[in-house]
Amino acid sequence: MSKEKDILASVSDISTESEFFSPVPDGYKQGKTKYVFVMGTVMSGLGKGIFSSCLAKLLQDKGLKVAPIKLEGYLNIDSGTLNPFRHGEVFVLDDGMETDMDLGTYERLLDQDLSRANFATSGQIFSSVLNKERHGDYLGRDVQMIPHVTGEVKLKLRQLAMESKADVVFVEIGGTVGDLENAYFIEAMRELAYEEGPNSCCFVALTYILEPKTLGEQKSKAAQLGIKQLMQCGVQPDIITCRASSPVNEKARQKISVYSNVPFERVISLPDSTSIYLIPSMLRDNGVDFQVLRMLKIEDRINLQKERREWGKWCDFTEKMESLNRQVTIGITGKYTTVRDSYASIINALEHAGIALGCKESIKWIDTTDITDSNVAEFLADVDGIIVPGGFGTRGAEGKIACIKYARENNLPYLGLCFGFQMAVIEFARNVCGMKKANSNELKPGCAEPVIDILPEQKKIEGLGGNMRLGGRDIELKAQTLAWKIFGKKDSVRMRFRHRYEVDPKYIKTLEDAGLVFSGKAPEQPIMQILELPSHPFFMGTQAHPCLTSRPLRPQPMFVGLLAAALQRHYTDENLPDCEKAVQSIK
Repeated sequence: MSKEKDILASVSDISTESEFFSPVPDGYKQGKTKYVFVMGTVMSGLGKGIFSSCLAKLLQDKGLKVAPIKLEGYLNIDSGTLNPFRHGEVFVLDDGMETDMDLGTYERLLDQDLSRANFATSGQIFSSVLNKERHGDYLGRDVQMIPHVTGEVKLKLRQLAMESKADVVFVEIGGTVGDLENAYFIEAMRELAYEEGPNSCCFVALTYILEPKTLGEQKSKAAQLGIKQLMQCGVQPDIITCRASSPVNEKARQKISVYSNVPFERVISLPDSTSIYLIPSMLRDNGVDFQVLRMLKIEDRINLQKERREWGKWCDFTEKMESLNRQVTIGITGKYTTVRDSYASIINALEHAGIALGCKESIKWIDTTDITDSNVAEFLADVDGIIVPGGFGTRGAEGKIACIKYARENNLPYLGLCFGFQMAVIEFARNVCGMKKANSNELKPGCAEPVIDILPEQKKIEGLGGNMRLGGRDIELKAQTLAWKIFGKKDSVRMRFRHRYEVDPKYIKTLEDAGLVFSGKAPEQPIMQILELPSHPFFMGTQAHPCLTSRPLRPQPMFVGLLAAALQRHYTDENLPDCEKAVQSIK
């Protein structure tokens, strides 16, 4: 048995006589899976998730199987109760896990559906350790941060490696080096690299190069000190990526190389980019992908034919980005409009659809708090279409309803997402069906005509984070409707949900008799999930969040439909395809 295997065997021993402790899943094969650890210094928001997902994409394109995981230091069990103002959007996975928005970046870049195995918080890790302690799994030992909590982190990574059968697991550690809540994650990575042995792990540090306007030159001292903190944790970085507003000059990179013991060619400049979809080519031009392959000694796993094929597709996509010859303006009417990360998936879905149609989408952010029927025309005068996104609570709800009414009456292309679907039902009930007191029991508990209500099966579930319909659900499509056509005339489609309230079934017939078409519903249940107005150029709403499954090379049909209708509205003198034909042309 090799020295590395001896180490792994010894750390797997959980006897009370040994100081080694590192639980390993049954059947785990050391060396089969390699690990890339991505962590940040100097400040948060450097784009660790973007870097990690882009690098993972480059390796995936070469034929390697990759699996990402995000480690978050907060004590929440998931991201479901986090305020979008503080942490950006909540990204929902197909299995219902509510996660950090970086998981959306991974899914989009890798075109891969992830699961709860790809996301871990301190809350999850500590809960698991405490449950094991209560069940006596530690054989009477005093449970400590090292080795038990760090052991739980390593177990999580190795389980992902086994379940995914990945060649490379990409581990992104949230926050920055020096954050107290993330220190044990970094220690766990150090231990894992020691246990797995040489050529098993690659450490990547993202840092930031300051460029004060008053000095007119780049300063690397903050970056040096941040890297020193990482090295004090026992971690020697293998690659250092220098983020900056402009390309990092050779002098600054030389200083960091000398200070960190990292070869100069592995100190990479990664300046700001106009789009995250251009980052893969920047990393490729710098040779970061092959640096990683050489360090992990997995060059023999490359499929060059696949790489040429996949890279060609990606280059076709990025070239389209450079030649967008039309532009439309889409209004996003919400209440988190001051924090763009609150709607990250919607922004990306619009970009995917726009590139596919050859148009640039300009977003107008509209706070609906002060919008009324009397002033709504002023707010929407210069937009070619609107989106009412998801949300919770009463603030801005009546303003959204006013926007929907204006869109319906003035043939303005409209897409309602989750809450926007519910508000469209309320607006139609009030202003078309004559149900003047129509409302949602969420917005006005005990209202006279609750067309939107929490369903009985949801009321049985206790807890703020637990009583929602979460994750992927199949939607049964009604034949000959617009939804049926843009989804390829399929009987059903799968989308992701995150909501508590539904259309009350007793009002469905009244709404349909007045002309509202429910073109998608839950199989074998009276739960309405897609609506449309046939007489309108494009008026659709869905209880789902279709933006969560939009991908760069596979834009979501509802967003393509919205932009196609907006293009027709804006360029009235051109013979542009309608939404149905636009979606078909992309496929």
